[in-house]
Amino acid sequence: MAAAKTTKATETFVDNKRKDDIRMANITAAQTVADAVRTSLGPKGMDKMISTSSGEVIITNDGATILNKMEVLQPAAKFLVELSKSQDIVAGDGTTTVVVIAGALLKASLSLLSSGIHPTVVSDALHKASIKAVEVLSAMAVPVELSDRDSLVKSASTSLNSKVVSQYSTLLAPLAVDAVLTVVDPEKPDLVDLKDIKIVKKLGGTVDDTEMIRGLVFDKKVSHAGGPTRVENAKIGVIQFQISPPKTDIEQSIVVSDYSQMDRILKEERNYILGMIKKIKATGCNVLLIQKSILRDAVTDLSLHYLAKAKILVIKDVERDEIEFITKTLNCLPISNIEHFRAEKLGYADLVEEVPLGDGGKIVKLTGIKDMGRTTSVLVRGSNQLVIDEAERSLHDALCVVRCLVNKKFLIAGGGAPEIELSRQLGVWAKVLQGMEGYCVRAFAEALEVIPYTLAENAGLNPIAIVTELRNRHAQGEINAGINVRKGQITNILEENVVQPLLVSTSAITLATECVRMILKIDDIVTVR
Repeated sequence: MAAAKTTKATETFVDNKRKDDIRMANITAAQTVADAVRTSLGPKGMDKMISTSSGEVIITNDGATILNKMEVLQPAAKFLVELSKSQDIVAGDGTTTVVVIAGALLKASLSLLSSGIHPTVVSDALHKASIKAVEVLSAMAVPVELSDRDSLVKSASTSLNSKVVSQYSTLLAPLAVDAVLTVVDPEKPDLVDLKDIKIVKKLGGTVDDTEMIRGLVFDKKVSHAGGPTRVENAKIGVIQFQISPPKTDIEQSIVVSDYSQMDRILKEERNYILGMIKKIKATGCNVLLIQKSILRDAVTDLSLHYLAKAKILVIKDVERDEIEFITKTLNCLPISNIEHFRAEKLGYADLVEEVPLGDGGKIVKLTGIKDMGRTTSVLVRGSNQLVIDEAERSLHDALCVVRCLVNKKFLIAGGGAPEIELSRQLGVWAKVLQGMEGYCVRAFAEALEVIPYTLAENAGLNPIAIVTELRNRHAQGEINAGINVRKGQITNILEENVVQPLLVSTSAITLATECVRMILKIDDIVTVR
């Protein structure tokens, strides 16, 4: 009798239904997001057209941009948006890949959970598998030297091939490589700051007209009242004060009753401005970059007239956040007060000139800068705003790829080769593991095949036949066999020059597994009003 009582007390029914439902909902939501970007993976991937609430239209192929603009409401699906953002920060490329892998891993976890395996077990197995995966990837990587420009260009053009502007990859890839190599500091090669590469977008022309300029480019005209538009042996001053009559700090109005007093005011104004310009001219300065001013006009018509008389070229309305880049490039100091205007604070350049572009627009170029800082400018052209924006995003991806290679000097094959190899090696490793772990790892190994599968599917090939053939080739020891989308068959991808940095693949795997583990660990959503 007593025994029966104790069993009743211990066998209390716990309702796990709600927890399973929440997990299901989270996983389904995240999978839906992953499926949305799946079609834009790879060189034959489709582009998405995003129309924002303000009526702006964006056409892009970049996973991070697509997810950023999508308004995701489900909390778990937001993880995937954050995931592609972090991949964008770490590696810059592979933003679509990382989301697709996460989606596939979630699908695998779902089938494991429905077989009754505990989420924690699944999560731990995932962690082990990801560590093993990074080891496998590192083992199949090929070291690369920074002096080997061809390899860098190859990996940059692989990154550009899946973009809208892929037909220009022969121009943009070398440009990206040169840009990064000019800003790399030989003492600190790990720190490449992409802020040192300034991308100036100018409407007109085609993407073919995009060029890299060793120096500075301003997307504005020279503000001159009959002054020079071209100065050789320029001495450049970057000023943060205004060349205009001073104002009081309070709202005021001066009532002038007598005409001679008015003359006196104008005369004072003129003398004040002339005094400033004489001080500027005395240092030999002949090019002025004037920062935008909020409180009053940075330059008035009068001061422009006198500056033109003094043969000084003026570029006004320089944005405040550009000042740092400009001073770094020119190797000069910004001058915040007229009293501090001295020759040693100026920058020197061989040539400052206003260049007319074919379609009526003008830009100002500063070239031949003396003791130039490690920066560079890229002028991106395009026939319409959508193309320019997409070219800028693609260029950013290519720059990031080169930056990855500078940080971690290893290359790895592309075209689905690393994923299949991972899948094969993890499958072999799963047989050694005991218990549930082996079962989980095998499921994850199969999930990684989603990348080659999607690549083939987007290229209009038969995915099942291609992936089976790929497995077969890898099993025979051809580590670098991958899908050649152009020929529609399987070839050695390294020989086809389809390569990507090791960092892109490893960070994609580690970030995707972290994200999936986080989603698996959640068993309840509590909304706080």
